Amino acid sequence: MSIVRVFVDHNAGTTLRPEAREAVLAAMDRVGNPSSVHREGREVRAILEDARECVAAMLAADPAGVVLTSGGTEANAMAIAAGWQAIALTRTEHPSVIEAVKASGARILWLAVDGDGVVDVAEAGRQMAMLSAELGGRGRVLLSLALANGETGVVQDVGALAAIARTLGIAVHCDAVQAPGRMAVRIGDLGVDMLSVSGHKIGGPKGVGALVLGEGVEIPPLIRGGGQERRRRSGTEAVPAIAGFGAAAAALTDEAEGEARQLAALRDELERGLIALAPGAVVIGRGARRLPNTTMIGFPGRRSDLLVVAFDLAGAAVSAGSACSSGKVGRSHVLEAMGVPGEIAGGAVRFSLGWSSGESDVARLLEIARAVVGRTAGATMASGMAAKPVAAGEPRAAERNNLRVRSDRRIEGVATQSSGELNARSS
Repeated sequence: MSIVRVFVDHNAGTTLRPEAREAVLAAMDRVGNPSSVHREGREVRAILEDARECVAAMLAADPAGVVLTSGGTEANAMAIAAGWQAIALTRTEHPSVIEAVKASGARILWLAVDGDGVVDVAEAGRQMAMLSAELGGRGRVLLSLALANGETGVVQDVGALAAIARTLGIAVHCDAVQAPGRMAVRIGDLGVDMLSVSGHKIGGPKGVGALVLGEGVEIPPLIRGGGQERRRRSGTEAVPAIAGFGAAAAALTDEAEGEARQLAALRDELERGLIALAPGAVVIGRGARRLPNTTMIGFPGRRSDLLVVAFDLAGAAVSAGSACSSGKVGRSHVLEAMGVPGEIAGGAVRFSLGWSSGESDVARLLEIARAVVGRTAGATMASGMAAKPVAAGEPRAAERNNLRVRSDRRIEGVATQSSGELNARSS
């Protein structure tokens, strides 16, 4: 008897929209390079430019400022590699931002977040003012901030922080990858100079995204060569993927408000059901504004790695708040920055809905959770594993506490199927 699966990990990548699928397939049948001047090249160029206009419309941006990329990671890298002397950011940012900043050689200003993961606007303004003063008001400084966190769904007041940054002459980059379709995203309203988005988060194909530049903003290219994308990003454009991205953006623009309301209702229903099944469970970031599709719940006394495996084997795709892959178990850097207690962070699981989610998905997830949450109740934090990160050079988790999941092991009475990745952090 086959298991009826339910996908509740849309923040990692949502369902491909039918409009996007059709656009991808149609573009794949077209010959020609969009940089060529002949008829075939011009026809392919038209597909690319139509998609660019759809992405721009989704963000109320100028199509001339849309630089098409391979995804959100590249878009973030482009913004950060533009030769900044100093960069301000939080420790809750996506790894593609944090790691790029660390590698940039720029001075780093870490902005604190509170227990809900929210930046204190006044305190951040004070810190940025001090940094600007230390640089004599002449340094190239960047504020890079996610509009919405991919793990917790917590939304930052980017507009207020950007307004302060502008008075200090600080440029602003916003990682908005998780936001479109779940909240209104308009580059002008946010007041940012650069904004990153990704195709597969909105129902487009994987491997495509954009860095959107505000009016008058120019940055040096990260990839040099033939001068595509107005000499901002060289390389022949992936036209089929871009066509799908544009089609998804157009569908989202038409339906975004209704989808957001539906997602909020489903998310609230899911939260109520999960809390009822696990008294003592905690909705992380509940005191802040959150994306309507995302809930991260900490199950005290459980281990998130075991919960993710158990959910998967029972038929539900979810993800853990802690990074847990290839035998390494570590606490989520986001939850650590928020100061979430180890007992809660160690049992944190993210549930994220998408445009294709419905009431039947919530009902199926709660049906699975009824069995899973009870089954894993014995996997307590007494093992001491989920709260302690694994540093380089330490023994592997498998050697240290027998946590490595193998095909010949069983976890809390549930047979596992492979030793591969338990949970990819693709928040």
